[in-house]
Amino acid sequence: MFIMSAMRLGRLAAAWGFLLVMPSCVVLAQTDQETAPPRPADRAAIEQLLEHQVAAWNRGDLEGFMAHYGQSDDLTFSSGGTTERGWQATLDRYRRRYPDRQSMGTLAFSDLEIHPLGHAAAYVLGRWTLRRHAAPLAGNFTLVLRRPQQDWLIVHDHTSQDAPSPDAVERERE
Repeated sequence: MFIMSAMRLGRLAAAWGFLLVMPSCVVLAQTDQETAPPRPADRAAIEQLLEHQVAAWNRGDLEGFMAHYGQSDDLTFSSGGTTERGWQATLDRYRRRYPDRQSMGTLAFSDLEIHPLGHAAAYVLGRWTLRRHAAPLAGNFTLVLRRPQQDWLIVHDHTSQDAPSPDAVERERE
């Protein structure tokens, strides 16, 4: 009887050990997947999306620039301490901030870091610069992208602007 109980206890302990260790393995497997570099096809598609955005901006085409944002009320754009919600509200914000081609300047992205968040999501860290006749602007951005079908879409954009340099402040006063 004692031997039988010890065997059952051993099997029970093994089962509990398995149940306790298995979730940790799943979490570690997911973490490894999320920290792995993006698949080459995904990296190329996201880089191409960003290149299309830059080209549209530099043509003065805000709608073309916004074509790569998710066209839904779930889109969020955070900048300057405020958050716009929705595709149309974000486009309207861009139109207010950049009312003409001259104010838009020439956009460039740099220092891109693309990080997968599973197979259908990623985030991108990078820098943006606007060269323009008025004081140039620059800053950082973080984009969250999803691939609901086959194309990647920006679902969240958090953009910050660098503090203006003393030279830029002086040029603005002139």
